Amino acid sequence: MIPPLALDVNLTFIGEDSPHVESVAECHGAFAQFERELIRERQRRGLRSQGGKEGHRQETVSYPTRAAELRRRVALGDSKAGLAREFGIGRDTLYRYVPVKKRRAGKRAK
Repeated sequence: MIPPLALDVNLTFIGEDSPHVESVAECHGAFAQFERELIRERQRRGLRSQGGKEGHRQETVSYPTRAAELRRRVALGDSKAGLAREFGIGRDTLYRYVPVKKRRAGKRAK
């Protein structure tokens, strides 16, 4: 009988199921499982070396100082696209830090 792991990775064995074929397939499955466990252990060790962080991305803008600067510059009328380029962030990120006043439908800007 061919182990299920051999079927998962699309290995095909032609001919009869001899003990040799079965043992080779079992060895491949054992090595694949062993390698996967090594990868998971390295991943856990890497997360522990980061001080227990769960692998979250670092904030693009250090909130207190740069976000305040972004808000101040938007209030002065600087271009949002230009500020995003200057700070090295996307416009979506800029809008996350700078609240935008929504205009109500039906009102015209004067």
